[in-house]
Amino acid sequence: MATAVQRRVDSMAKGLSHGDRVELNVNSENLLSEREEIFESWRRCLLDFHVDVRDVSAPHIVTQNELKVFREPLENIVVQAQDEIDRLYAVLRQSGYVVLLCNREGVAIHHRGDETKAGEFKQWGIWVGGIWSEEAEGTNGIGTCIAEQVPLLVHAGQHFRGRHTQLSCAGAPVFDPHGELTAVLDVSRVASEEDQGSLPLVLDTVTVAARAIEERMFREYFPHAWTIAALPSDNGPALLLAADEHQWIVGADRIARDVLGLNHDGLASGVPLSAAFEFDRLLFRQTGDRDIPARVMRASGGEWWYALITPPLSKSRIARSSAEAMVHSRPRISTLGQLPAAEPLAPSRGGLPPVLTQRICEYIESHLEQKIGLEALAAMAGLSTHHFARAFHQAVGMPPHSYLLSRRLDRAERMLRETQLPLSEIAAATGFSDQSHLARHFRRRTGMSPRLARWKDR
Repeated sequence: MATAVQRRVDSMAKGLSHGDRVELNVNSENLLSEREEIFESWRRCLLDFHVDVRDVSAPHIVTQNELKVFREPLENIVVQAQDEIDRLYAVLRQSGYVVLLCNREGVAIHHRGDETKAGEFKQWGIWVGGIWSEEAEGTNGIGTCIAEQVPLLVHAGQHFRGRHTQLSCAGAPVFDPHGELTAVLDVSRVASEEDQGSLPLVLDTVTVAARAIEERMFREYFPHAWTIAALPSDNGPALLLAADEHQWIVGADRIARDVLGLNHDGLASGVPLSAAFEFDRLLFRQTGDRDIPARVMRASGGEWWYALITPPLSKSRIARSSAEAMVHSRPRISTLGQLPAAEPLAPSRGGLPPVLTQRICEYIESHLEQKIGLEALAAMAGLSTHHFARAFHQAVGMPPHSYLLSRRLDRAERMLRETQLPLSEIAAATGFSDQSHLARHFRRRTGMSPRLARWKDR
């Protein structure tokens, strides 16, 4: 019965114009069973944005001066994306695709396409300067990707405006190192009967390129941190983390934030890498610039992940070659699981469990201005002071006293940069007995006084 009904619906739809079909579907709550993203986009365009489905006017194009304004904030992203755009175009150029990099407003700020067909592409609006927000053009591969923030296809009659039903588009979002949408990578062409079978593969190719752009941006943003690319053994999405020299997470991409439950406030407060993964801390004692393949286990237990750990660029090298920086920021996610990695060490029986380690570290972080005794921390763990000190060292990589001092100095450095408080107040707020106590340890760590450090940051 359902099949017969669906056949009648499909037969009825064939006799409708594109505009009537869109309006019937929206008003009948997805009678034609369009994909959820397409149906919801049609609803937005018809009911919220009041886009005219029958409008056949030419697409919106920004002026050259406007294009400069839209492009300027993303100049660095255009540079970082260039290699991936070139590779993507090399794969798809024979099929007549144009590659577009668009900002989050849907304006195409950069393109690669056959310049001999520029006039035709401009007529369709799939060229630099085109505006492809849903508000302007209705459902399309760029604007709907921005709205849904997932990779998606919009093919032929899935477009909202009848004028665009001769186009085929595949768009993938590009997220910045903080997990915020910053751009969309899209490929578009005049639709062909051959498109339907190849479109999923085209979308996969665009998605891989967009992910590579994200990885370049992430690695360039955290050049002096350890970068960890990790892939679950069940071939779920790979994630990116940045960690400092004490193995505390200082950066997490969109996927890491989602999978590990991280957010901006939590990262600002401090999250140990051990709260996310169990790993061999000797990996972070290695020197040099070679990537370190490894296997790590989720701290929640059970699942092994393939990891590739990239050492930080040296801060002491004032003038690095551009070649070195390019090598450091190149994407690695595609190699995960392909490189030989040593079997992970079994978690030490003498170490603290990751959950308990995190709880104690969070306690330390929230009480830095107070006196924190070893006895109190050992009591939290239910261990003797001797056993606790040894277990904490194994779990975190340094003794409790060294860890506490390091976190106090980290906070003092941040307060020197971000506040104008007197040094005496910073010393009190970070748990040092007085200003000279802070200055002594600060100079030992950085080689300069707190006053000089504050002056240099201005």
